[in-house]
Amino acid sequence: MAAPEQIERIELHRMRIPLKVPFVTSLGPNNEADNVVVVITARNGMVGYGECSPFWTINGETAETCLAVGSHLSKALMGHDPVDMEGAHALMDRLIFANNSIKSAFDIALHDIAAQLAGLSLAHHLGGVHNPGLLTDYTVSIGVPEKMATDAVDIVRNGFTVIKVKLGGDGDLDIERIKAIRDVIGQKIPLRIDANQGWDPETAIRVLNALGNFNIQHCEEPIPRWQFMEMRRVKAASPIPIMADESCSDHHDAERLIAMGACQRFNIKLGKSGGLFKARKIIALAEAAGMEVQVGGFLESRLAFTASAHLALTSKAVKYCDMDTPLMFTADPVEGGIRFGPKGELNVPTEPGLGARITSQWLASPAHSITR
Repeated sequence: MAAPEQIERIELHRMRIPLKVPFVTSLGPNNEADNVVVVITARNGMVGYGECSPFWTINGETAETCLAVGSHLSKALMGHDPVDMEGAHALMDRLIFANNSIKSAFDIALHDIAAQLAGLSLAHHLGGVHNPGLLTDYTVSIGVPEKMATDAVDIVRNGFTVIKVKLGGDGDLDIERIKAIRDVIGQKIPLRIDANQGWDPETAIRVLNALGNFNIQHCEEPIPRWQFMEMRRVKAASPIPIMADESCSDHHDAERLIAMGACQRFNIKLGKSGGLFKARKIIALAEAAGMEVQVGGFLESRLAFTASAHLALTSKAVKYCDMDTPLMFTADPVEGGIRFGPKGELNVPTEPGLGARITSQWLASPAHSITR
C-alpha cells in the first residue's frame, strides 16, 4: 500500500481588499475585506488553497489573531496526511478552542488537496452532484428607508431574483424600511431579512408579525445569540420562518437548537463552523430533522465562496445561497472559481479539487511560512 500523502509546507497570507461601498449591518459598517489565505503544499507538490474572513463581532477573530493562531496550527499539522480530515480537525481542536474562522481556511485547503488526489471536483468528492440550480441573493445594507429602497431597485435592475435586507435596531424603522422597499419593487420578488441579533424578543415578535404579508422567505437571527433560549418563543409567534445564524456555529449548536425546536432553518457559514468537515455535520442534522439550510459567508473572496458553492451541491436540504459579497469587492484576486451569471446564477467549477486559487500578485510574501 502506498504511503499516505504528507503536508510539506504551509503559508499564511493577509489579503486586504476595499469594498466598492460600505457594507453595513446592525453590528456596524465594513469598508474592506481583511482576509487570511492559507496555502498548503503536499509532499507530491500538490497545492491547496483556503481562505477565511474573520468577523470581529461574530466570531471574535481578526486577521491578526488568525495569523497568530494559524502559525501554531501550521506547526501542528506539518507532516499530517491532508486526506485525514477528522484527524486534522482533532489536532486543531485539541490545540486551541474555537477560532473557527482560521480553522476553516485550513479545512478548505486540505479539502482542495484531498479532492485533487481523488481526481474529483470538490462537490463530487463530498458526494454531491453538479447542477445549474444555485442562485444567490444580493444584499441591501441597513440605512435610511429611502436609500435602501433605491438600492433594492438597482438590485432588481441588475437581474437578481431574491433580495436580502439588513435590519435590526429600531423596530418601527425596520418596518418602514421594508415598506419602502416594497413600495418601489412590488411584492413579487421574495425578500430575506437579517436582523443580526438586533431585536429583543418582544420587538422581534412585533416586527415579524407586522411584516408577515410582505413575501419574506425567512428572518435570520432576530435576537441576541445569548438569548437562544428565547428563540423558540419568537418562532412560535412569528408568521415568518426563523433561521439561526450567529447562534448556530457548529454541529453542537445545531444539535441543541434542533432539540429545543428553536428555529426552522440554519444559515451555515464555513467561517463559523470551522470549515466543510463540520458544516457537513450540520447539514446531516438538518436533513434528519427535515430542516432547510442556507449556505452563506462573511466577506470572503470567490475562493472561499467556491468552497461554499461546492458544499451547497451536496444536499437537497440546501435551499438558499447568500454568496454575493465578492461582487462588492473593488478587485478580484481569484483565478478560476465560481462565476456569477444572470439572475444571480452561480456556476461552479468542475475540475479536480476546489477549482480556484489566489493569483500570484496577491501572494507576494507570506506573513507566516512553515516548512517541514
